[in-house]
Amino acid sequence: QTASNETYVFAGAKEEAVIASYEQKFGFDRLEMLIDWGWFAFLTKPMFYLLTWFNGLLGNFGLAILAVTVLVKAGLFPLANRSYASMAAMRRVQPQVKALQDRLKDDRVALQQQMMELYRKEKINPLSGCWPILIQIPVFFSLYTVLFISLDMRHAPFFGWIRDLAAPDPTNIFTLFGLLPWDPTAIPLLGAFLHLGIWPVIMGITMWVQMRLNPPPPDPTQAMIFNWMPVVFTFMLGTFPAGLVIYWAWNNTLSIIQQYAIMKRHGADVNLFGNIAASFRRQPKPQAAATPDKGKGN
Repeated sequence: QTASNETYVFAGAKEEAVIASYEQKFGFDRLEMLIDWGWFAFLTKPMFYLLTWFNGLLGNFGLAILAVTVLVKAGLFPLANRSYASMAAMRRVQPQVKALQDRLKDDRVALQQQMMELYRKEKINPLSGCWPILIQIPVFFSLYTVLFISLDMRHAPFFGWIRDLAAPDPTNIFTLFGLLPWDPTAIPLLGAFLHLGIWPVIMGITMWVQMRLNPPPPDPTQAMIFNWMPVVFTFMLGTFPAGLVIYWAWNNTLSIIQQYAIMKRHGADVNLFGNIAASFRRQPKPQAAATPDKGKGN
């Protein structure tokens, strides 16, 4: 008898369209797993297909990222609407919270109990402000994976100075955008944090402006953390792919518009520009109470 066995070898760039055509033509089982879609392939693959479709429609992967962001924001609108409505309610009760803080400033346990009772009475979730950020994380992670594993994204340009969406923003404010002839990234330890392009700065500004829409946390430590969070994220994302930073900046911009409209619709007084101006004003120090002069009569 004669027996034969045929073996196929794939050698080449792991482009999704090429691998999918071989899988369909030869009936290979799970050949698509040649591409490492990561643990969250159920999110990463739909994100890739959406970006590819919008790229074919708009002719630019950067515009595709902006379009996918709008689509995701629309899909998550019901959850964001409830979250921002709760935040609007928190802003409405801020005078009552301030009164409780002034009355119970020496009894933190009673203050927390009274505040929780107030939130329960007004049906407010004090953690609602975290949801708009938390619901972004899966989308952020899937886009991050697509930018790293997809060959279609390599050297895909945007507009202006962004020639590769899969690479970090090539500009750097620490060299005055190329005017200073030195490389700050060569500094040991700190060098990795000294690459900060224009898009990461734009992202940090939009994140800071968005936080000015929220009621300030009653705890000073929490307020300090929220104030420094945009700065930390700016430096963290400075070395990330430009496409990811553009997505985050555009998402923040849409969130600012969405949050402002929802909070105004629920009757909250949103003084965005006043909050921004107040962030730059130095808070006056409390003056000591005047003590009576024992040497003088009443």
